[in-house]
Amino acid sequence: MSWYRNILVAIDGSPDAEAALRHAVSLAHDQNARLTLLTVVPPPPKPVGAGVAPPQDLTELYVKILREAVESVPDDVGVTSRLEHGPIAETILRIAGEDRHDLLVMGSHGHSRVRRALLGSVSERLLHSATIPVLMMRAELAS
Repeated sequence: MSWYRNILVAIDGSPDAEAALRHAVSLAHDQNARLTLLTVVPPPPKPVGAGVAPPQDLTELYVKILREAVESVPDDVGVTSRLEHGPIAETILRIAGEDRHDLLVMGSHGHSRVRRALLGSVSERLLHSATIPVLMMRAELAS
């Protein structure tokens, strides 16, 4: 019996996301599941004042991150990829629902409480708002 059929993996190029991908590949093997690798290009930051250079378009960087992640998945695991633009947490939640994923696997950067309180945390938002199980991986714990 398979528990997971359609696993969403959030990829951002971090070591934690790479650990999440490795674990998701292992789960996909065990569960005969399909992977969807998702990279979300965040909105550009707002300019802070006059004379500030316009924000750089990060799409090419995220395309490279996604391509490298797809290439790292073994041939015997079904994989699709998606590149989206928008607020990260909200976009991941939308894709998880639209495509009927039954598990979200992602890295957890483990920011400090102070930074989380000031900036918010994508992983924390996903843990509280996702309607599917969320598996968070840390690179140093996955070795």
